Amino acid sequence: MAILSDYEEEDHKPKTRPSSSSATTKPFNAVFDPSNPLRFLETAFEFVARESDLFRSESVIKDVNALVRSVKDKVESEESRKKAKVESSGEAEKKVKVEPAVGTSTPAAAVKQEGKGEPKKEDLKMTDAKEDEKNGPRAPNKGNGLDLEKYSWVQSLPEVTINVPVPSGTKSRSVVCEIKKNHLKVGLKGLPPIIDGELYKPVKPDDCYWSLEDQKTVSVLLTKQDQMEWWKCAVKGDPEVDTQKVEPENSKLSDLDPETRSTVEKMMFDQRRKSMGLPTSDEMQKQEMLKKFMAEHPEMDFSRAKIS
Repeated sequence: MAILSDYEEEDHKPKTRPSSSSATTKPFNAVFDPSNPLRFLETAFEFVARESDLFRSESVIKDVNALVRSVKDKVESEESRKKAKVESSGEAEKKVKVEPAVGTSTPAAAVKQEGKGEPKKEDLKMTDAKEDEKNGPRAPNKGNGLDLEKYSWVQSLPEVTINVPVPSGTKSRSVVCEIKKNHLKVGLKGLPPIIDGELYKPVKPDDCYWSLEDQKTVSVLLTKQDQMEWWKCAVKGDPEVDTQKVEPENSKLSDLDPETRSTVEKMMFDQRRKSMGLPTSDEMQKQEMLKKFMAEHPEMDFSRAKIS
């Protein structure tokens, strides 16, 4: 298992390769152009390569890829948190408008107008919907996962990313993160674990990483063994997501090989058909075969024929 953690140790001194007495470190000089960010990264990488031994490491590609992936996950997680905060503010505002102020009483006339104190049909529907959400599968967040009390998670077909909030200023050496094929444990030394349970499906431990973001969030990237299945939950026993409402990013399909992309597109098509109560692609193919066979054999009785 590879571990990617922040370099924020107490001395905050980056490691550089030894230089001769005559050599001096050239200052980093680059202007960031929002229209061409890759050029800025290229200049930064060239500077790092010139002033350190980072690119002499055998694992540099894996480390850089993991760093880029971690930053991307952080951006998506932040967007999810902002969206959840906006939705939460909207719900709170509705609640303030609907509920009477504490210490006030409802006039008798108003009670009569509402059906002698009986709840409205709209209120009953809202209560039923909340109960269904509490007891059954929940609608996914923007990242096709869920935002829970102790952590949030998002997923794509190949990976799952779990973000666990920790106290601000936490050091990477204080983090406890154990990733096994079927089990995940995340927490801080000397404290009860925040997550300690069986994963929904097996992962590839050697392709899993964790990092500490801004000294306040532990981000765990899990690579699925079965990369053709949506997870209903990250850890067994936690609330489940309704996978029928998962919306994969179409832009990521271009990164897949032709065979895998074809399988994913077929799965997405069948998922939409099922949600509308329509036959899947396999069922449609069987129907076409039966129609063709019936046309070729009109002498046979197909009144009791069924498609399994």
